[in-house]
Amino acid sequence: MKRGFTIIELLIVITVIAILIGIALPRFRGMQEEGNIAKAAGELRGLAAAVESYYIHNSRQYPSQGAAVNTSWQSAITGASPQIIGQILNDPFDAGVQYRYATDAGTNSDYYVIFSVGPDGAADITGVNGTGAIQGTPDDDIYISNGTSGTGGF
Repeated sequence: MKRGFTIIELLIVITVIAILIGIALPRFRGMQEEGNIAKAAGELRGLAAAVESYYIHNSRQYPSQGAAVNTSWQSAITGASPQIIGQILNDPFDAGVQYRYATDAGTNSDYYVIFSVGPDGAADITGVNGTGAIQGTPDDDIYISNGTSGTGGF
């Protein structure tokens, strides 16, 4: 008599493995999202520190925001002295696009918001007003601001 596995035993083992993979993959995807949220939150804190340093060392002016998705504001702070960040940082939820930045429309631009589009990939924040309140609906957007709304998403 030969020893070995029958076809039924092999099918049962393959089925059990497939079920375990089916359970593990969504959890792994959730961990990736949590990791991207933590990465965005940490980078936003660093960018906020760089913006505040720029403000202190550049005649009490925040970097100009330029276009909605641009490189000018991060280029200004990466080239500032003292240097807080050495390279332009991209949003982990929007491949190849840097974090968004907006200032209030006032003459002095007293308030700013720096934000990531968050897990849904859509920018729900539209800016910050002259009293520091976040404009738009920041539902899952991850942001940091010097305005009255503070920080969100983390």
